[in-house]
Amino acid sequence: MRLTPAVHTALEALTDLAPLHQPRALAGIEAVGSALPGVPMVGCFDTAFHRSMPAAAATYALPSSWQERFGLRRFGFHGLSHAYAARRTAQLVRSEVRDLRIVTCHLGAGASLCAVSGGVSVDTTMGFTPLEGVVMATRSGSVDPGLLLWLLQARGIGVDELAQTLEHSSGLAGMTSTSGDMREVQAAADAGQPAALLAIEVYVHRLRGAIAAMAAAMSGIDVLAFTGGVGEHHPRLRDAAAAGLGFLGVGVDPQANAETTADADITGPGSSTRTVVVTSREDLEIARQVRQVVIGEERR
Repeated sequence: MRLTPAVHTALEALTDLAPLHQPRALAGIEAVGSALPGVPMVGCFDTAFHRSMPAAAATYALPSSWQERFGLRRFGFHGLSHAYAARRTAQLVRSEVRDLRIVTCHLGAGASLCAVSGGVSVDTTMGFTPLEGVVMATRSGSVDPGLLLWLLQARGIGVDELAQTLEHSSGLAGMTSTSGDMREVQAAADAGQPAALLAIEVYVHRLRGAIAAMAAAMSGIDVLAFTGGVGEHHPRLRDAAAAGLGFLGVGVDPQANAETTADADITGPGSSTRTVVVTSREDLEIARQVRQVVIGEERR
């Protein structure tokens, strides 16, 4: 989408939904617009890939009056990464993306999974905000809303404190009193620290469940793809996740898994579901979308 003043204004109004990312993105738009006033600017939105989700996956079980009044729905995020990872996965397994059911796992400081069927998103783990879903570096992931209400109503936690904690002091960081960087958490676990050991177990438990849920959204899975900083560079985590997914036909080759940090097939012998590692290249996905917009305008 071309970034017009009207689009910029609309994006400013959405800052409260993505407080970590939106201000920085808007600052970048303003800086580029000031430095290169005659150059077309195109917005590539991280939520756009998930617009194809069916209503059953995108809708919260909240009053329809709220949904209409506030525009409530599950938006999903990391769409640029999931879109690229799905296409690259198809190349790695020498197939067409339209013929595959792929679960893409974008695992970094932020983390989300996506069910990609026939090349389009049919479900994802993040929702109205990036807080929903699996455990992340500093974000909690999904938490019982009743628990949050109890903290607000019965224990005097303020809204600002709750928001700050869920975004910046939860997840791996909150469970371990570390930065939340998986390398730091793993080192603490290797040193025998109980909190770090538990944090990794929680992380893997939630990850396995989310992979299974994404597979269920497609009535099966053909390929499991790991991407993002953790997904690409943490073979022990990939092995731990796969170890609980044998019922989906998932298994990794120990040597290939241990040696891989870039695009590669790490499927274990006899596994019916392929497993791959994909280097995250959101920059290439952005370039692809920009070309589509600019060339499309030129042709019109």
